[in-house]
Amino acid sequence: MVVALCGCGAPAPRLDAARQAGTAFEQALAATDYPRACALLAPQTRRQLEADESKPCGPALQGQELPTAGDVQSTQLYGRQALLRLSDDTLFLSQFDDGWKVVAAGCTPEADKPYRCSLKGD
Repeated sequence: MVVALCGCGAPAPRLDAARQAGTAFEQALAATDYPRACALLAPQTRRQLEADESKPCGPALQGQELPTAGDVQSTQLYGRQALLRLSDDTLFLSQFDDGWKVVAAGCTPEADKPYRCSLKGD
């Protein structure tokens, strides 16, 4: 997954909204509130997860063993895309009509390559 992102002149409310959506997703995972976490996934990510695991989102998400995220380190925006770096995870988000949704999670940088994400949509 290659996404060019920067916080160049991004309005504070948009940064905050992206950060809150990512944090809410991580809190839902930590609380094992999988229905809430699933509601925060982008539609294509949710469909891909359910297809890959051949089960509904909640049980499929539970089996992903995503890292415990930790504290927010930075949030970067470019257009309708966001990159949220946490102490132990990196999330990619997109802005939809109904708010920010997680497009990819469990992402780690790879030298001279795109991020490798354990949860992502097509």
